[in-house]
Amino acid sequence: MHDADGPAATREVTEAALFEAFGGLRGLVETTVPGLVFIGIYTVNADIKTAALAALGLSALMGVLRLARKDTVKHAFSGVFGVGFGVVFAMMTGNAKDFYLPGMLYTLGLSLTYLITAATGVPLLGLVLGPVFKENLSWRTRNPGRKKAYTKASYAWGLILLTKCAILFPLYFWGDTQQFGWVTVALKIPPFLLAVYLTWIFLAKAPAPINVIAEMEEEEERRKAEKP
Repeated sequence: MHDADGPAATREVTEAALFEAFGGLRGLVETTVPGLVFIGIYTVNADIKTAALAALGLSALMGVLRLARKDTVKHAFSGVFGVGFGVVFAMMTGNAKDFYLPGMLYTLGLSLTYLITAATGVPLLGLVLGPVFKENLSWRTRNPGRKKAYTKASYAWGLILLTKCAILFPLYFWGDTQQFGWVTVALKIPPFLLAVYLTWIFLAKAPAPINVIAEMEEEEERRKAEKP
């Protein structure tokens, strides 16, 4: 069963699904501001402990506010855990750059995952967005146009994130702390927005998703109707 509301409706659903899956603009802010606070405070007083605890406290506050608004637990705590790992690394090593190291390693691993899954025919983006579109894995065998779109989008995410890593890792090893921190914060949102935009373009041009949830519900209703 395909969406019969036309291309405009499909584009709207695609945009809404992308925002739901990736946390939207608010999610971007919540993952960016703690790093901005950290490097801002560290630039002023060069105190890792103060900068790290301020970033962690702000991240925790934003997570609590999400819970108060009854947002998903995933979006409420993902940023807190990420900042928490950064705080632990930085305070253990005494190197302010290590505040950003867990996020960098995660980004590198994620970029490779996008590229490998796309190359093997099971693009990560399809696995992530399939349930959001209520198509689950139907795109793999029943909707080759969407599989192609998910593959292209996964390659785009992988290459964009890999490019980001290619900029940040040399700075981590050879740049000064303040320069590295500000560049890291500056590269938080633009690559993400570019990847989301390209994903939107690829999926908006792809065939509509097959709503397998609706199909299962219709099948269940048919079976009930056939019972004596």
